Amino acid sequence: MRVPEGAFRFVALDVETACSDAASICQIGIACVRADGGIESWVTLVDPQVRFSSFNVQLHGIGPEQVLGAPDFARAIAPLEPLLSRHLIIQHSSFDRRAIEGAYGVAGRVAPGWRWGDSVRIARRAWPEFIGNGGHGLGHLKAQLDLRFEHHDAGEDARAAAEVVLQAERRTGLDFEALLGPARAPVARRVQRG
Repeated sequence: MRVPEGAFRFVALDVETACSDAASICQIGIACVRADGGIESWVTLVDPQVRFSSFNVQLHGIGPEQVLGAPDFARAIAPLEPLLSRHLIIQHSSFDRRAIEGAYGVAGRVAPGWRWGDSVRIARRAWPEFIGNGGHGLGHLKAQLDLRFEHHDAGEDARAAAEVVLQAERRTGLDFEALLGPARAPVARRVQRG
């Protein structure tokens, strides 16, 4: 599968890991959002070069058999680096950034200084009513926002994070950059006056 090319508004990224070590990436998924709101996705398996935990395998269904012959992290991330260096990267919580930075460290490389944003922060501003009422995790947002995706698949979760941002923009009337800005208060739904 070819890495998406072109200018995008932002790129959502998600990873799955082989075990409790955040650097043990076994799958990377991205969802690139075009100006018209269309989404172009890309996903790859990654050989984490560590043992898989049964908990993680049960969670996402990726084990040693699935990553046999897959590239290691350094080879898997290389074709994404030009794209990710040019766009804001949206993650759903801070885990994905920690995992990417940790995997760069394990590969003996310094993590690039990419710009990161968090769709959880955006969701909290757009849907403050979910605080203490199910929260802003992808599982709860899936049900509340009628998102259709397979949870714990990096490509699907990246697409879901992108959809959260797009729905938040529609709900609030603000773009993602404004929603990531300093939060003085939750953003109320825009009301059309007739």
